[in-house]
Amino acid sequence: MAGRSVDVRGCTMVWILYNVLFAIGFTLMLPRFLFRMARRGGYAKHFEQRFARYDAATLDRLKSKRRVWIHAVSVGEIYVALKLMQAWRARRPDLAFVLTTTTSTGHALAARSLPPDDVLLYFPLDLPLIMRRALDAVRPRALVLVELELWPNLVRLAHERAIPVALANGRVSDHSFKGYRKLAFFTRRLLPLIDLFCVQTRLDGERLAALGAPKHRISVMGSAKYDVAEAELGGEERARAVLAQAGITPAHRILLGGSTWPGEEDALLDVYKGLKTRHRNLVLVLAPRHVERAEAVVREIREHALTYARRSVLDREPPRGIPQVFLLDTTGELKHFYACADVIFIGKSLTQHGGQNPIEPALYGKPIIVGPNMENFRGVMDDFRAADALVQVPDLQNLRRACDDLLSNEQRRHVLGRRAAELVAEKRGVIGMTLDLLDRALEIEAPDDT
Repeated sequence: MAGRSVDVRGCTMVWILYNVLFAIGFTLMLPRFLFRMARRGGYAKHFEQRFARYDAATLDRLKSKRRVWIHAVSVGEIYVALKLMQAWRARRPDLAFVLTTTTSTGHALAARSLPPDDVLLYFPLDLPLIMRRALDAVRPRALVLVELELWPNLVRLAHERAIPVALANGRVSDHSFKGYRKLAFFTRRLLPLIDLFCVQTRLDGERLAALGAPKHRISVMGSAKYDVAEAELGGEERARAVLAQAGITPAHRILLGGSTWPGEEDALLDVYKGLKTRHRNLVLVLAPRHVERAEAVVREIREHALTYARRSVLDREPPRGIPQVFLLDTTGELKHFYACADVIFIGKSLTQHGGQNPIEPALYGKPIIVGPNMENFRGVMDDFRAADALVQVPDLQNLRRACDDLLSNEQRRHVLGRRAAELVAEKRGVIGMTLDLLDRALEIEAPDDT
């Protein structure tokens, strides 16, 4: 098992400094946590778990068997974690899991999808006393961190207990790398405590190596999100039925803005107004990334003097006529509407930075447009550009032109969509390759239920 010989005793001052700064930071952030608890009951639920305090039933389940601990911060990472767990259990039926997450949305998603034998918890605060209590309760056989969840006390204390640690679907964003480089004196002590780094791109691997990860433990795998994308049986039919309820039929052309962020709804509304005279059967579907922004989006639609219908109130407030804009202000349905769209714009890429995942709409063979800012999906974008499987535009003017071109050219839509779907099929298999490495590197022993 790689990494077991690292001496952490010489790093005492580094850990003390981290713990002091973390405690100060948490204290400063506490009012924000309390505000969230007051505003959103879902955030307050199980808040004690963030201090590694668990009820008797949870403790009994944790004591019943040793489990692999997988940590995934939020929704995108949760999907990867669930797929990893499913595939791993198919290989090793003896395995059971603890899944931790940070956000209430990620927790809600996992709660709906997690098999009954597994345990779902909120991630505990990364302070020594709390993390020791969590490790005592969970007693993990191994620890797997999804993407780049580097919690120093968790990693350090797991290492001290000879618990193997791995990174799955690792990614180092531009922003993260810039921040971590300033803390290189710290990351050079932390990263050698991790036994395996499965990363998405060569650049991710190079960045981790520059931060102190041993090069021989880094493997470039591609993105596990290709494996996660799956069409749900009956999903398109349900979405078509919802659209029909609003008067939108297959005879209409649908321009869909998926996972949009502030500024992008206004841009798409502007694009739509410019296109609707040329494409009279065009409907705009807007799906903001955060549904709590729905009222703000409604105000923008009204400012553009466009008619609209809202998915969340469609049953009790049906539109009087066919709406020009359909606001998808619910969670968990977007991928079904991707299957109904003619042209798809992926948000957080035009007026914001980072991008959203283009793989899911590609699964349905749809033509995809993105803005210039897709930094968080650098490897995936390299794949799509190499396959000529999407359109990337630099600004609003070119977004309008790209939408017009695709809506006017059925053959071009078909070709782009086919290339995108073929790319997704070709790139699958990362989860399996990751498990090959995890099984060897983590050296998970025979079940120990004592």
